[in-house]
Amino acid sequence: MIAAAAVAARWWLADFRAARAGRPNVRAFPGAAPAGWRIIALAVAGALVLLAVETGGEHALGLTAQQSRMTVLFALYSLAAAFIEELIFRGYLVVADRGRAALLASIVGASVGFALLHPFLWEWRDGGLVFHAGAKAWFSTGMIFAGSLWFYAVRFLPANPARSLLPCIAAHAAKNLGVFAVKYAQGFVDGWW
Repeated sequence: MIAAAAVAARWWLADFRAARAGRPNVRAFPGAAPAGWRIIALAVAGALVLLAVETGGEHALGLTAQQSRMTVLFALYSLAAAFIEELIFRGYLVVADRGRAALLASIVGASVGFALLHPFLWEWRDGGLVFHAGAKAWFSTGMIFAGSLWFYAVRFLPANPARSLLPCIAAHAAKNLGVFAVKYAQGFVDGWW
């Protein structure tokens, strides 16, 4: 996954550099366009606020002990996943040219799918699919949904007129890095791999 993300990122960056140089590729990857530092900073700040709400909510609901464990290698994977997920969800899985209603419907629909793909309500265990319906499963899925809505918002805010994915990628990577930091501080990191 990390290698695939690196290859896709290289191709995306080539399109980004061409757009920044004023020679955009007509078949460029979606969102391969420059963005101002203010929208990137806003995107990252919003993602970190959502992480603080999630961490505080888990504490308030008594869910902290139900955290999943992770390794440093998985943290690196989650940074690579941030790029791939943004390219797929905020780049391709959005209807941006059929009016506001279609845009909003695609954002909500893709955000539901994005949240459900994260294994909080389900897991693959012992050769079968196991479903979870506890407070932690629903709370975490809800926070992933909220994060997805935020990532879409920063792609389509007026402050991002080129609809760049840079703010989305930066916010998602900051959130995933923040999750690692929180898990590390809470004792849920189990070594390098």
